[in-house]
Amino acid sequence: QVQLVESGGGLVQPGGSLRLSCAASGGIFSSDTMGWYRQAPGKQRDMVAVIATSGITNYADSVKGRFTISRDNAKNTVYLQMSSLKPEDTAVYYCYTYNIHRGPSWGQGTQVTVSS
Repeated sequence: QVQLVESGGGLVQPGGSLRLSCAASGGIFSSDTMGWYRQAPGKQRDMVAVIATSGITNYADSVKGRFTISRDNAKNTVYLQMSSLKPEDTAVYYCYTYNIHRGPSWGQGTQVTVSS
């Protein structure tokens, strides 16, 4: 059974940085698309960034130039480096992986709060 465990969330001041990590287990993930979504209170869950097995990335317009997604296939881990954080980045961040055979899998989420 696939398990995704996020870490690295917390409280940060506007303009600060955080690095989220997501460790995957229970499968082989080198062929998966992996990524991050977020959900603010009262809003839908939206894509933040995804990275394909080729290394090609895609970002939401609101985070381009501030967030960087990367992956380490040897560690089955995907990262999200977040810089120049804004209050509107406050949300629960969910790790995501998709495999054509297994379908989508989600982590339990980690809270990111940007506030002074």
